[in-house]
Amino acid sequence: MFEDQTVAGIDIGSRSIELVLVNSGGVLRHEKRPTTFDPLGQCRELVEGMDGSRVIATGYGRKLFAESFLELNVSTITEIQAYALGVRFLYPEARTVLDIGGQDTKVISLSDTGKVLKFEMNDRCAAGTGKFLEFMAVALQIPLDTFGEFALRSDRRIQISSMCTVFAESEATSLMARGERPENIAMGLHGAIVSRTIAMLRRVGVSHPLVFAGGVAHNPCAVRLLEEQLGQAVTVPENPDMVGAIGAALYGRNSAART
Repeated sequence: MFEDQTVAGIDIGSRSIELVLVNSGGVLRHEKRPTTFDPLGQCRELVEGMDGSRVIATGYGRKLFAESFLELNVSTITEIQAYALGVRFLYPEARTVLDIGGQDTKVISLSDTGKVLKFEMNDRCAAGTGKFLEFMAVALQIPLDTFGEFALRSDRRIQISSMCTVFAESEATSLMARGERPENIAMGLHGAIVSRTIAMLRRVGVSHPLVFAGGVAHNPCAVRLLEEQLGQAVTVPENPDMVGAIGAALYGRNSAART
C-alpha cells in the first residue's frame, strides 16, 4: 500500500548533502553530511540499507548519483522543481523563493497554486553565492559559521565594488592596509552579495511572503541586509538547507500516489 511506502529525496550540493525520508504522513527523518572530496562515499553512507527504494535526486550531483546507484530506483529532478515543491509544502502561502547555496543562487516566483511562474539561476560564477562568502571568510581568517555574526559587529557601512572573488579579496586587503576594521569589511562583503541578490529578485519579481532557503540562510547578516533592502521580513525555514531534499522526496511520494 502507498501509505506504507517510504520515499527518499537527496540533494547533492557543493558543500553538503541532505537526505529526507517521507511517507504519506509527512517527513520521517532528515540527515545532513558535508560533501567533502568524496561525495559518492558520503551518499553511499546516507542511503545504506535502502536497496530497491525509490530515491529522487536533485542538486548539482544528481546525475552522477543516478549513474552510480543503479541498485536503487532513482529519478532526478531539477533544483528549481525541488525548491518549489519543498517551499510549497512548508509554506503554502509563499510566493517567492530565494535559495543561496554554496555554488549557485536561485530566485523562483510561485503562483498561488505553487506553480513555477518564472525563475533565474546564477550557476556560472561564485559571485553572489555561498562560495564567495566562504572564500572571503578564509581571507579574513574568520570561521565561516560565525562570519555573519562577525559582520554584524561593524560600526559603519562600506562598499565593496567588486563581486569577483579575486578582485574582492584584493579590495579587502587594501582596506585592511588602510586600517579599516575587519568587521566593516565583512559587512561590506555581505552587502555586495545581498545587493546582487536583490537585483536578481527584482528581475524575477518579488511577491511576499518570500522564503529564504539554502545554506546562506543560516547567516544572520545576510538575512538582516536582505530584510533591510526589501523593507519587509523574510521567512527562513528551521532547516533551510533541507528544502531541496524535502521537495525531491515529495515529488517521489506524489508521483507514486498517482501510479
